[in-house]
Amino acid sequence: KSHKQLLMPPMPCRAKTNVMFLKTHKTASSTVLNIMFRFAERYNLTVALPAGQLFHLGYPRTFVAHFVEGFEAIGQNYNIMCNHLRFNPLEVKKVMADNTFYFSILRNPIPLLESSYIYYKHNVPAFRSSKNVNEFLASPTKFYHPADYRENIYARNIMWFDFGYNNNAEDDTKYTQAVLEEIEQNFHLVLIADYFDESMILLKHALCWDLDDVIYFKLNSRSQDTVQTLTPESEEQIKAWCSLDWKLYLHFNQSFWRRIKETIGLEVLEKEVDHLRTRQKELMETCLSELEAVRKDHIRNKALLPFQSGAANILGYNLRQDLDNRTLRTCQKMVMPELQYTSYLYAVQHPHKNRKKLGLPLLWTSPQEK
Repeated sequence: KSHKQLLMPPMPCRAKTNVMFLKTHKTASSTVLNIMFRFAERYNLTVALPAGQLFHLGYPRTFVAHFVEGFEAIGQNYNIMCNHLRFNPLEVKKVMADNTFYFSILRNPIPLLESSYIYYKHNVPAFRSSKNVNEFLASPTKFYHPADYRENIYARNIMWFDFGYNNNAEDDTKYTQAVLEEIEQNFHLVLIADYFDESMILLKHALCWDLDDVIYFKLNSRSQDTVQTLTPESEEQIKAWCSLDWKLYLHFNQSFWRRIKETIGLEVLEKEVDHLRTRQKELMETCLSELEAVRKDHIRNKALLPFQSGAANILGYNLRQDLDNRTLRTCQKMVMPELQYTSYLYAVQHPHKNRKKLGLPLLWTSPQEK
């Protein structure tokens, strides 16, 4: 660079408002979805929401454009897409603008599989028929039957499946390399849930968003007493049993840190992570009556109760009682679980359609009350 170029201030970037987030499973993706929904509301953006009474975009079926509410009428005019879907780039491109920013999030397959086991314990045949996660991992093929392929997706290489690939494929080097390259072509950024705050800072920079756009309260987490301890043998077994996910994770964990070093630098990253945590703490003190998530039976406002699944006790939040209306709305959005937020946005965007049924009390009876 010439001396003159070095003296010039960097060009201010413009916030990206066409964004597709591939929401993977058990990867802190519900927290990211909340960030995306709040951003969409803040800038009055259109979200590609699931059609009819669904809360996901056709998952586990491979995504097709008509899974999106209003696609036939609206066409390629959505800004944000972030509900669960099984990735299918050609169909997603029919819905999202050509300049859309694509990103996703991965998690270390070892804690991920344990989390899936607890969360999907009652839904997945391979999990249901085993006593605990270690018994399942001692001999997975004893419990995992290819005939139950659809119901068993959460039991093996679930991230690979979410990206649209065969989660029972042979782990062949040439094949996995081709898939990794294809994912790199389809996605501008892949975040790592194990470094969530660092991921949010990287996302903020990549999208040219403000710090407040990526502030979050952790959503859809579970109580510690439902966590099962994996034996060292089980941990090793996961790397072999979910070897496609393991390769996926190792590859993008490397590129994640490389991207940080090349774009932000570790020093700036550390400072910004500190800012994020400080701001998060401030907001928690403003919003919450307890400064942490609480068990389902301690959630006072049942409209804010997160969906409960399997043997997990999914935590939620209690808001302070003394909030003024504006602060209350902000805080409610911060803690609003995925199903409630999806249902609410659907009512705002599609007021003439029947509301998505939740079986829970509504926070607001009409979108105008927001």
